[in-house]
Amino acid sequence: MASTTPSVKKPSLSAKKPSLGKLGSRKAKTVNVQATELVKSSFLAESQTLPIVIEPTKEGVDLVSWAASSRGFIEKNLLKYGGVLFRGFEISSPESFQDLIDALGHNALEYTERSSPRSRVDGNIYTSTDYPPQYPIFLHNENSYAHVWPQKIFFYCHVAPEVGGETPIADVRRVYQAIPQEIRTRFEEKGILYVRNFSDVAGLPWQSVFQTDDKDEVAAYATKAGYEIEWQDGNRLRTKRQGAASYLHPKTGEPVWFNHGTFFHVSTLVPEIRQGLLAQFAEEDLPNHTFYGDGTPIEPEALEILRSIYHQETIKFPWRRGDVLMLDNMLVAHAREPFEGDRSILAGMAEPLEKTRLEQP
Repeated sequence: MASTTPSVKKPSLSAKKPSLGKLGSRKAKTVNVQATELVKSSFLAESQTLPIVIEPTKEGVDLVSWAASSRGFIEKNLLKYGGVLFRGFEISSPESFQDLIDALGHNALEYTERSSPRSRVDGNIYTSTDYPPQYPIFLHNENSYAHVWPQKIFFYCHVAPEVGGETPIADVRRVYQAIPQEIRTRFEEKGILYVRNFSDVAGLPWQSVFQTDDKDEVAAYATKAGYEIEWQDGNRLRTKRQGAASYLHPKTGEPVWFNHGTFFHVSTLVPEIRQGLLAQFAEEDLPNHTFYGDGTPIEPEALEILRSIYHQETIKFPWRRGDVLMLDNMLVAHAREPFEGDRSILAGMAEPLEKTRLEQP
């Protein structure tokens, strides 16, 4: 898909600090949290607490300046609800999106060990995905298949889609609790084996995934990250890596369902793509596929149950231009709906976290 992102100037990394004006008054239908009077907090629907929505109480409130002085308040709400939607502020460019990430005390990360086609806009701000617009992208936690992933991920709506194009989200604490004990135990005892094949035929080439043309660099990275690698004919690469199915969140201690086991399994793909790939490749040669950690197949009925639980926990809302959605990547999974017309959702990732620092339930 051709990127709809316009060319932009190199963003200024210094946060703007205009006067915030007089304190505004609180509106009705606000959440009873300790917020400054410059903003109000609410939810998108009754009995729905993801995401919490933060909006200005009057015109002229500068989100970048407010966020810089309200990090504790934002972090508290992020950990409680999993996602924060900043709406109604004057975030109107990739530069101001970058400024907001900086103001929150984060340096945007480079997108490494890639699984989705993305275009760099500037610095470490990317298009959210360049995957064809007619296909959905299933719920997943960013880079949960890797040995390092971002603790936080941000999405900014630069151009709101005309039809569809939502970014569905789901609380993986709730997903974890909803999984039948027998299935959850089996995954937690066996783990998950990720098998990925990189070539120019399907999926991403290894040069794009690992951001290098040097095979020795890939081998060194693989050793550090716990991968088995196998170079094959035609400059193809196969990697295998075992990962956990769940972790305890490093700050809240809550168990979370955090893996790409369902997302990477071929059965999760839309029928058109799944059938095309299986007609061309054996299962072990697919661009992405998953097994139990001991290499045995994951039962189709278990995958169906997992997909249905993800779906029942899914929340989605239409984008508005200027929206910024901040997610705790270990608390909330995200996806993408098909869309028509223009759509430009940019992404930034922050706060790298290594799996070796985490405990499992």
